[in-house]
Amino acid sequence: MTTYKVGYLIGSLSSTSINRKLANALIKLAPSTLSFSEIPFRDLPIYSPDYDADFPAPGKALKEAIKAVDALLFVTPEYNRSIPGGLKNAIDWASRPYGTNSFARKPSAVIGASPGAIGTAVAQQSLRSVLGFSNSPQMNAPEAYIQFTPGLITDDGKVTVESTEQFLRKYMQEFHDFTARVLSVLPKDA
Repeated sequence: MTTYKVGYLIGSLSSTSINRKLANALIKLAPSTLSFSEIPFRDLPIYSPDYDADFPAPGKALKEAIKAVDALLFVTPEYNRSIPGGLKNAIDWASRPYGTNSFARKPSAVIGASPGAIGTAVAQQSLRSVLGFSNSPQMNAPEAYIQFTPGLITDDGKVTVESTEQFLRKYMQEFHDFTARVLSVLPKDA
């Protein structure tokens, strides 16, 4: 069975982010046929077309990290009913300059956690719109809006509620299956 390389982006830059805890849990619950590497974006300057002729090192590193993976997993909080500015900035960098969009034909999935009852539903819709425009095939189901309660996920990535653990394990299996389907139709090097 093929192993797929998954790059994951955590929308929050906080070292204590609940979405970092969620990402750690997802990695532990994923099938062994998915391997993971975080794609950092903390050091990116604010994107401007002025950089298009000569990308700075953090922009080049971001595009290379995305190129090196088969699929992308976005684990993001919701800030003011949208995605965090740093994540949007990273997407802008990776999709530029025109004709070098790193997301084109790259399978993706979106998930997030928030203390609120609707999880990150609105942020995910915003992110889906951006990824759709960026030509990234998206796993649309199952949707995953995680209400994060104290103790739901330990610091080492263990999910303490069995039904949530089972749901997240199934989510990651679905992401594997979606990635396999997309890449069988849209091969990476086509």
